[in-house]
Formats: sequence, structure tokens, C-alpha cells
Amino acid sequence: VWDRAQVYMYLKRAGRYFPYIEKQLAKAGMPDDLKYLAVAESALITHSRSNKGARGPWQFMTLAARSNGLRRDGVIDERLSFERSTEAALNNLHRLHDKFGSWSLAMAAYNGGETRLRKSIQAQQTDDYYRLNLPLETERYIFRIAAIKIIMGNPVRYGYRLSSNGHYRPDRYDTVKVQLKKPVYLMDLALAIGVDFKDLKELNPHFLRDYLPSGRHFVHVPSGLGMKTTEFFNHNATQNPPAKLVASDRKPRETH
Repeated sequence: VWDRAQVYMYLKRAGRYFPYIEKQLAKAGMPDDLKYLAVAESALITHSRSNKGARGPWQFMTLAARSNGLRRDGVIDERLSFERSTEAALNNLHRLHDKFGSWSLAMAAYNGGETRLRKSIQAQQTDDYYRLNLPLETERYIFRIAAIKIIMGNPVRYGYRLSSNGHYRPDRYDTVKVQLKKPVYLMDLALAIGVDFKDLKELNPHFLRDYLPSGRHFVHVPSGLGMKTTEFFNHNATQNPPAKLVASDRKPRETH
């Protein structure tokens, strides 16, 4: 049974997050339909947390996050970074596809774990996902993703209608690369560039504290403020090398 309000939220959030996922899938030569896996995992809620401790839009557990190159410690949790977690998820799915030979098995391994899947294949002497006896959640996983695709791919047919401006728009932001030798408080940055603390936290959810720790980071700031941000870092923080604007989007940032 579909919760109609929830499906409407899937459709609204897809406007914000699908364009980036679609671009990365195309760049990697992977099936576009894999974007629906993120809906099944988190309903496209980027701060989603399961009762088992998985977090982010792609629902990585801590160990899986670290094994896929995501930083997870007391000050940074890259599972909450939409870009970094998407990169890790797609790399993981690509690796699983190479290992098991099909996208259905890759998704099954993503859901139920590759060790369990490998043992099931060996014990049951078949590598056909649709013939394998797996935990119910994993057996239903691909069918759930298929159902999500069918509805989101043609929502009007199933009675879901959004106005032309009903979808959330993608966030617009500039990205600044920094190499900090000492922490920098986000409130100091917010005051310097003329935005609310909330703006910086929402654009950088993977920074768990109220400061940027020492080290190398990519910091998102509202569109058009990238150069002002580099000036702040280069003037107020010990930098080596200097901060650098690496991506700019000068369209106004839209929030919902």
C-alpha cells in the first residue's frame, strides 16, 4: 500500500537530487534506473538514519562507509554529504556489478551484503537473483525499486500531479577548496560573507560540529559568494596552499 503523501515527497525531492545522480550515472556508464535505489534506501532524505545506524541518502553503515572511502569520525560524517555519498555508492555498485555479473545481484549485495549473497549463490548453485532464496527484505528489494520506478516514471498515470513549480529545485552553491592548519568556526565565516549560520550548515551537513576542523576540505557556500569566501579564508586562517574557488554557480539559490 502506497502512502500518497510520501510518494508526493519522493517526486518533489527528485527534482532536487535526481539531476546530480543522473549526471554521475551517465558519466560512469551505469543504468539510469539505479537512481531509484536512493529512493528505496532513504526516500531521498539526505539526513535519513535507520534504526540500525545507517545514515545518509544511500544509507551507509559506518564500516561500509569507511571501506568505500567516506570519512566518519567525531567531526565529519561524509555519509551526510550528498555528493561524496553518491560517489561512494555508485563506485560500490559498479564494483559489485563487476564482482557478481549483473545489476540485480549488485543491488542485492548492496542491500543484503556481498558475503551473504556469495554464500547463498554457492550453497544454492545459482546466480539468478530471481531463483535465489534470500532474506525477505533482499528478495523484495529489486521489486520495490521497480515499483518506485514505475510510479515515479509516470506519476500522472497513477494519480500524482505536481504543478510546474512543485518540484524542489537543486541547491545552487559555490565550492571552495581549503587546507586548514587550524579550525575555523562556521559562525565566523557566516558573518564574514553575510549569510546565516543555518545556510552553511544546510549546505555542509557532513561537518558535525560548529567549526571546520583542520585539514583539507571542500566547503559549499551560497551562489556568488565563493570569491568572498576564499578571501575570508586566506585573510583569517593559516592556509597552505591558499584557499581556492573550484566551482561556481551564480544562479540564485532556491530553498524549500
